[in-house]
Amino acid sequence: MISDTHVPKRARELPAQVLAAIDVADVVIHAGDWVDVATLDLLEARARRLIGVWGNNDGPELRRRLPEVAHAELGGLRFAVVHETGQAAGREARAERDHPDADVLVFGHSHIPWDTVSPRGLRLLNPGSPTDRRRQPECTYLTAVVREGRLDDVTLVPVPRTP
Repeated sequence: MISDTHVPKRARELPAQVLAAIDVADVVIHAGDWVDVATLDLLEARARRLIGVWGNNDGPELRRRLPEVAHAELGGLRFAVVHETGQAAGREARAERDHPDADVLVFGHSHIPWDTVSPRGLRLLNPGSPTDRRRQPECTYLTAVVREGRLDDVTLVPVPRTP
């Protein structure tokens, strides 16, 4: 899971580590703010399966090719993907209201990694950004395994800065 790649504004290209992870993943989820169409084209060419949405920094071409909200069933879990969820305060309640049929909500926008569970059991995940850490200690993305209807091995993966 990745979000907020912001290529070429925050990085000239996706880090090699991220591309290697895309190459071995069964599914890649991108929660918006691609910024350039070339990144979408690259992920469509490399990923076995790509689920993506547009973000607030994405222009007309990306908005034409991507939905604002995506839904997919993966291994018996119902995923929803969206770029923005609003402020951190009250996020779980809004997510339950806005995505009542989802088991997992992947979102971006803040560049802040997030992993919580709402009162009804909705898992909320934000992978951070692999290219623009903002005030975070490092750039990040998430990996996970869907196994027998469960989301297992959710791992926040740091992306070292390249010189």
